[in-house]
Amino acid sequence: FKNYIENANFEDTGFSYTLSLIRGKYKMVILYCLMEFNIVRYNELKRYNKPSHIKHFSIFERIGKDGLIIRKEYPQMPPKVEYSLSDSGKSLMEILDRLCVWGEIHKNDMK
Repeated sequence: FKNYIENANFEDTGFSYTLSLIRGKYKMVILYCLMEFNIVRYNELKRYNKPSHIKHFSIFERIGKDGLIIRKEYPQMPPKVEYSLSDSGKSLMEILDRLCVWGEIHKNDMK
């Protein structure tokens, strides 16, 4: 057993990869909002997350590069951009939804 753990590397695990996708101050809030409301504009997300600390579009870029969200831009004035979950994002939400259910069941137990 000891030899196995000495050669193991947490960074090589699927769990570590999953954490890297959801780690960060606002990623989970954005993903949860998209799970609940399907298609969301940036200002709608800011209103949803009161008080809003999501001030930069860069967080959307990072999540987009991870392949979890889709950014759809409409060629109009003023510019209109909508965000939604990609298929990968939706499959991740199935798992994260279980965390939400667990939280609803146990949130009063911890107080």
